[in-house]
Amino acid sequence: MGILLLGLLTGQARVLAQARPAPKTTVSIPDPVVADLLTQARALQAQYHESEALAKYEQALSKVPATYEALWQAAVLSVRIGARYTDETRKAAYFSAARLYASRALVVRPDGAEGHYAEALALSNQATLLTARGRLLAYREMRTHVFRATELRPDWAEAWQLLGRWHYRVDHYSPLERVFSRVFLGGTPAGASTFRAIDALRRAHELDPKRIQYAYDLARVYLNRSQQTRATAVLQEAVALTPVTADELELSRRCRRMLEQLNRKLRRQISRHVRKL
Repeated sequence: MGILLLGLLTGQARVLAQARPAPKTTVSIPDPVVADLLTQARALQAQYHESEALAKYEQALSKVPATYEALWQAAVLSVRIGARYTDETRKAAYFSAARLYASRALVVRPDGAEGHYAEALALSNQATLLTARGRLLAYREMRTHVFRATELRPDWAEAWQLLGRWHYRVDHYSPLERVFSRVFLGGTPAGASTFRAIDALRRAHELDPKRIQYAYDLARVYLNRSQQTRATAVLQEAVALTPVTADELELSRRCRRMLEQLNRKLRRQISRHVRKL
């Protein structure tokens, strides 16, 4: 259980760091210079040059500070870039910047799915660096934003993945975390469920079956629920995908190892059954 939680939640900053850019938001930009900077930033993201893309978004914001697309994309990129550092001070700086960008995006567009997603993503990553109280408060605050993101953009796979991870993490609070939440925070966040985590991760996988990360997350939760047949089916889909990034290559290797372990377990079970005949 501890390994699964570490892989899904504590390690999620690194995994999400290589997530493909979310679909762009169409915004009417009167300033042609800003429009050109946004175009350049999108092109850089598509090529996985995320630091350069962040710089372009920041240039756009220096000219028009209320540019919604630049704000939420800068928030997401700040999380992804910060997650690559092992030094917690640098991580914290990037995650704090992400929170600021996301908060500004929500001021510009309170009902923007992307702004809510960016806020939830920043909170989930900040939580990994906080004290127990701060971490639990972050998960409470995250709830509204991640739910809102999927409500406003039900076709966005990354939002569903983040919702699935939230469900799983909160549903697997330790006994101490549950007691602390009940005594000092008025209870655990409402509605968290591993079954809902599976539903959300399955939705992400269905929306974007080419993303190995969604298959990997879903398979691990299936295994945690002892649903080996379903996990095997998802892993078979995962290993058939062609990795694009270094992180996807690593996930592909993990999926292959998981599938091999499941197949060995199945062969042992069949062998024992045959010997009993």
